Amino acid sequence: MSQPELSADDRTRIALAESWIAQDPDPETREELAAIIEAVRAGDVSAADDLADRFDHRLAFGTAGLRGAIAAGPNRMNRVLVAQAAAGLAAYLLEHAEAGTVPSVVIGYDGRKNSEVFARDSAEVMAGAGVRAILLPRLLPTPVLAFAVRHLDTAAGVMVTASHNPPNDNGYKVYLGGASHGSQIVSPTDAEIAAHILRIAEERRVPDLPRASFETAPESVVDAYVAATAAVASAARADSAGTELRVVYTAMHGVGWETFARVADAAGFPRPAVVDTQIAPDAAFPTVAFPNPEEPGAMDLSFERARAVGADLVIANDPDADRLAIAIPDQAADGGWRRLSGNEVGLLLGWRAAEQAASVSGDGGAEGTLACSIVSSPGLAAIAEAYGLEFRATLTGFKWISRAPGLVFGFEEALGYLVNPATVRDKDGISAAIAFLDLAADLAARGRSVAEHLDDFVARFGCFASGQVSIRVTDLSRIGAVMARLRADPPTSVGGIPVDRIEDLADGFGDLPPSDVLRLVLEHGGRVMVRPSGTEPKLKVYLDAVATEGDVAERRAAAAATIAALEAGMRELVA
Repeated sequence: MSQPELSADDRTRIALAESWIAQDPDPETREELAAIIEAVRAGDVSAADDLADRFDHRLAFGTAGLRGAIAAGPNRMNRVLVAQAAAGLAAYLLEHAEAGTVPSVVIGYDGRKNSEVFARDSAEVMAGAGVRAILLPRLLPTPVLAFAVRHLDTAAGVMVTASHNPPNDNGYKVYLGGASHGSQIVSPTDAEIAAHILRIAEERRVPDLPRASFETAPESVVDAYVAATAAVASAARADSAGTELRVVYTAMHGVGWETFARVADAAGFPRPAVVDTQIAPDAAFPTVAFPNPEEPGAMDLSFERARAVGADLVIANDPDADRLAIAIPDQAADGGWRRLSGNEVGLLLGWRAAEQAASVSGDGGAEGTLACSIVSSPGLAAIAEAYGLEFRATLTGFKWISRAPGLVFGFEEALGYLVNPATVRDKDGISAAIAFLDLAADLAARGRSVAEHLDDFVARFGCFASGQVSIRVTDLSRIGAVMARLRADPPTSVGGIPVDRIEDLADGFGDLPPSDVLRLVLEHGGRVMVRPSGTEPKLKVYLDAVATEGDVAERRAAAAATIAALEAGMRELVA
């Protein structure tokens, strides 16, 4: 049987795919792509569409680095793309190095599929380009890499991780040393690195990129992180009655447990009970549909373990341990346990940070800045005002939060917290866990629970309730269409609540750089924020309400009613 006639586009893509195979060092992705080419030649329309998706676009390198599914082609994560990214980053570092100096980079990796392979490829390629490349000694949490950039005083850092993405995803996150103090890259650095990567991809074949031996960082780097992070807890913690707190911990099949356990030991906390089936790294994430503590069902095994041991607190890290989830007993919740929202945890940790700043000053005043992303709870601003601290709202992402001047604490609602900016300039789920453990233990020593402390917060500052509408799409154009429609025909009310004004951040707003975000400021203090997700195919809508009248119960009821009305209204608007 003769082969069907191929279109010119199909022939072009097949030629690109064959060229890709010729430079791909990974037999798995070579075989995968060869099978697709054969199917296209046989007239398989779906295979032709697949090939077009892989080769008509390139996985974009931005301020979040790279992130995507592991597969063959320039629009996927694979060894070819990673080698090109490493060579491009090396070229950027060499271009910006002071005359007569050799720039350096430290590279870390988590337990995901191909993480170690991608990390070693990166180290070899960057060393071959003339950069001093240092690989962390084994798979470790992302915060250890962020710490190592400053501890080793390197020019840059690379973490191979896709955080809490689906199992077959991986990613490439870049940090800068020097004046950036180990923060993630921001614009225009991302564009400069991306230009070098594209040049490498166009001019060099991966087998022709020189490779060289790299260094392996000593275990003392991890030891230093453990010591610095244990210091987040109060002094003499081991002698506190609060150490009787019963805790359950899960690593969500990630890399957090070993490091968290060492830090907890050094801080004087007893070892928690663990979710045995989730405690070791496993790239398949077999017990969760989606390895993200925010997802429904992800913490069910943690709650099961907590009920079995009569726990007071559940602590969960995401797979690379840069995020933290907290759950507390709640008889009103299904199964008797409730995960706190990222805003609830952030506000409690922010209150703790403000108290500590006030105690350091000694005269009742406090110095420093509390910062959060623009989509996180406005309650942090209320804390800052009450303590005389500066407050800064930034664009989403710790690349922005970490750069707030005078930062003492920062958070964003997506379970990210920065509690020790002198040590790590990124979200850190381990240091945040230690800070929260410290808070909970102190409360327990005073006969108080976390739930009661949340009520204390509402009584003092008001009830800052939040909600979220998340629309996952398969067609990314739908997100742009919704944003365009909201801009062209802005709503005058949401859920029956009048809109006072709309702030479009597309061209920047105040001291905020341009961002694809709409902020609907409502009458009586509420707000709605709409933006595309930066890491997933989602449109995200953030809802906030505040209630300051009445007692605690009345404030909670009023704020909850507002959130319910806003959620119903926004689902209609973005449908």
